Amino acid sequence: MKKSAISYTDARDRLLSLAVPVTTEAVPLAECYGRILAQDLTAEENVPAFDRSAYDGYAIRSSDVSGASPEAPVILRILEEIPAGSVSHFPLTEGSAVKILTGAPVPEGCDAVIPYESTRFTDTEVTVFGSCGPDANIVRAGEDVRAGALLAPSGTPIDAGLLASLAGQNVETPVCYRVPRIGVISTGSELLEVGDSPEPGKIRNTNRYSISGAIRHLGAEPVYLGIGRDSADQIAGLIRRGLESCDGVVLTGGVSAGDYDLTPDAMTLAGAEVLFHGVALKPGMACCYGMAGGRLIAGLSGNPASSLINLYAIAAPFIRKLGGRRDPGNREISVTLADGFEKSSPVTRLLWGTLDIADGTAVIRFPPGQGNVIISSVAGTDVLAEIPAGSGPVKKGTVCKGFLI
Repeated sequence: MKKSAISYTDARDRLLSLAVPVTTEAVPLAECYGRILAQDLTAEENVPAFDRSAYDGYAIRSSDVSGASPEAPVILRILEEIPAGSVSHFPLTEGSAVKILTGAPVPEGCDAVIPYESTRFTDTEVTVFGSCGPDANIVRAGEDVRAGALLAPSGTPIDAGLLASLAGQNVETPVCYRVPRIGVISTGSELLEVGDSPEPGKIRNTNRYSISGAIRHLGAEPVYLGIGRDSADQIAGLIRRGLESCDGVVLTGGVSAGDYDLTPDAMTLAGAEVLFHGVALKPGMACCYGMAGGRLIAGLSGNPASSLINLYAIAAPFIRKLGGRRDPGNREISVTLADGFEKSSPVTRLLWGTLDIADGTAVIRFPPGQGNVIISSVAGTDVLAEIPAGSGPVKKGTVCKGFLI
């Protein structure tokens, strides 16, 4: 890390200020789960569209049963039956009732519904043993959604609830942001792909899979571009290929200061403007970020855990904003350490772990092993805790700022 390395939060914010959302497209509703809405959607219809029964029972006039009790029940004559999907043929009159099923529209003159369980009935009469007030067990028109209400603003992720609301408004093809494509490049002559025969001194290309998985988790589509061997020209060629077909490129490896750390030179050869080289963060301090034609080029460490943590801490908000998210930042949370951490932290340190809610407190539980190359311990984790720069060992029970991953 260079002495001039900036903080990871400054690096993150600088990138975020440069992110411009991708283009938009109309998407069939059945394919919209997880997509990002690219329009403000306003309800054009009430939901429900009519006053309807909340239960199977009898539609009545509440005034007809105002004095009903087990000792003095009220008997009402049944006019008809209304199943869901049908409408009434007769208005309610004094002393009458209509058998009604859940979801069916209440008849004219009805202001309450008595559930079956509170009555005794025959085919022609229903006996009511208690009173009820107006509006009892009736779902009024617009109780769920009122016409003119904002269903969701642009930049909202479409989840199961929003899908249902869009269907309720007969929205067939909402306008969504296109899913960003992020090129993934691994660098280093030592790498073997999964499926290759073992060779002395070679290692498996695990970063391809961890980085691609994280990119997909962030709402983008990873596009694997291959391995750049130890040649700046070859790596630059892969970057150019990525810039032609993708909305950004992420590389792993070759960002430190050794003889074979060629990624920064390759980025420059590919036409990128380098924004910063190295950040004050552990793990993840070795990195090199740049822009070319409005597209992000993120050069990350070859160490598996370092690259993944750096991606989540610095690049993730950029990728979310690229995809149109109106709230692209990392979701911050205060967490209590379930265990102490014995090392000092000259620079800001991020510790990964699993979030646990214990007695109403958000607790982070660490897996065995935290280190630049220990990717196995990242599996299953969902939160990062931040240890401030200049901290010594931290004790169990310390409350830290963190963010969800």
